[in-house]
Amino acid sequence: MRYLPHTDTDRKAMLEAIGVASIDDLFTDVPEAARLDGLIDLPTKQGELQVERAMAAMSNQNVSASSVPFFVGAGAYKHHIPATVDHLIQRSEFLTAYTPYQPEISQGTLQTLFEFQTQVAQLTGMDVANASMYDGSTACAEAVMMAARVTKRDKAVMAGTVHPHYVEASKTLAKYSSVSIEVTEPELDSLDKVIAAIDENTACVVVQTPDIFGQLHDLREISRIAHEKGALVIAAFTEVVALGLTEAPGAMGADIAVGEGQSIGVGLNFGGPYVGLFACKDDRRFIRQMPGRLAGETVDADGRRGFVLTLSTREQHIRRDKATSNICTNSGLCALAFTIHMTLLGEKGFRQMAQLSHENACALADALDAVEGVDVVNDAFFNEFAVRLPGNAADIVEKLAKVGVLGGVPASRLYPGQFEDILLVAATEVNTQADIEIFAKALGGVL
Repeated sequence: MRYLPHTDTDRKAMLEAIGVASIDDLFTDVPEAARLDGLIDLPTKQGELQVERAMAAMSNQNVSASSVPFFVGAGAYKHHIPATVDHLIQRSEFLTAYTPYQPEISQGTLQTLFEFQTQVAQLTGMDVANASMYDGSTACAEAVMMAARVTKRDKAVMAGTVHPHYVEASKTLAKYSSVSIEVTEPELDSLDKVIAAIDENTACVVVQTPDIFGQLHDLREISRIAHEKGALVIAAFTEVVALGLTEAPGAMGADIAVGEGQSIGVGLNFGGPYVGLFACKDDRRFIRQMPGRLAGETVDADGRRGFVLTLSTREQHIRRDKATSNICTNSGLCALAFTIHMTLLGEKGFRQMAQLSHENACALADALDAVEGVDVVNDAFFNEFAVRLPGNAADIVEKLAKVGVLGGVPASRLYPGQFEDILLVAATEVNTQADIEIFAKALGGVL
């Protein structure tokens, strides 16, 4: 770290103060397999042109999402984003703004956050939405913590078909609190095990629809049972476009809705930054315990419409021990991109986008199901589903990539040692009939 002015004596004193022997001891919680041993193998001195060539040669080894037929989902989806979105978010007043501490000079930013909240609330069928969270997984984790504070209970039940990244993020946050998390065995067609795990100590139950396997669930029954036991229902989603055709979580009895908004306005971006969506019912207990911030509408001294940060429960704004979250410092630019894209689409355009994605997924399911040895698992899905293959899905995906098709995500990548013959595939409005035919032909050839 050549730009940090600490001397070896400084470092030694800091390590002694926190009680560790070396800097490496600070990373003991990071698994060995996840650590980078040394830097990328590059010469120490090269000109800019040479560095550009070297990096370009390395990046050309990737099979990019835009270069081949692409059917990868499992929490991040390739949708068309109008050029207008990128053009507007690069305006300096949006691109360089950090966070609207001073409402008198931040009216434009505050208004876009207010519009963002309105859109999220309408999409999820909820009354109140915040602005915003880092991504879907951290939104889910914060919802679990919020439910524990609201109910004053310390047990969370999570369906095994909730995205494993969401589960792991929730476990990480719960590790340093009194909340225990019980994850049920994943069932592809039922929530019976989840319902059986709910008891009088349960703070919340977390279910996802469409779930990680793409299966759709009606949450009414689980909401009724959870509420009878005094537990809250958290409905998670990874594909926000599904809300263009499926029933909103709020209409099915959910108390909190959380998910990923990346599909609207935000590209794949190698995994981030994304934008987490968080909404809940209009309940004073809920609103006070929501993480993040709420932009509100008001009037000034002259009666003119204006916007303020109505609620900011982060430790930058209030006493640290009263803060409900310190993670959602700003996904403002991604939230702005979401709002611009949604505004361009409108309700009709958003539903049409969802319809096209669903139709393409149906066509893909028919094409893959016709391949000998391939079976579609789902009986209901939006734009993502699971297929059972006559072999190891991870190996088959690698073979597909070599012939120019990015064919999905092996379920075993998310559930190590399980579902080794299951492949998760997704289609959106960007996939063409030609893409689908290429995929089906390539899969048949590989098998």
